[in-house]
Amino acid sequence: MKTAMFVAALMAAAPAFAQGTPAPAAPAPAPAAPAADAKYNLDTPLQDIVADEKGKAVIEKHFPGMIALPEYEMFKAISLTQLQPYSNGKITDEMLAATAKDLAEIK
Repeated sequence: MKTAMFVAALMAAAPAFAQGTPAPAAPAPAPAAPAADAKYNLDTPLQDIVADEKGKAVIEKHFPGMIALPEYEMFKAISLTQLQPYSNGKITDEMLAATAKDLAEIK
């Protein structure tokens, strides 16, 4: 619970995640299932993705500044899928789908 409250506060304080993304008019499609040969997916802990140079680039591309936050240490062990509900809508399904696509390209 402590982590959930912290992540919610973090996401409220991190305007870089919003980037002025308008709310979708219709429900967004669910992110694609991870490819069998993909090294990372949306359920991979952030710290594992960021440990890889290519994975880190994907996270920085879609969530600029996230891993530079001092609070990153508190949520790095969870995945983007787990983090999304605590983001107050700042991590959208579209953002996750785009991230999943880029992560799937890392072999």
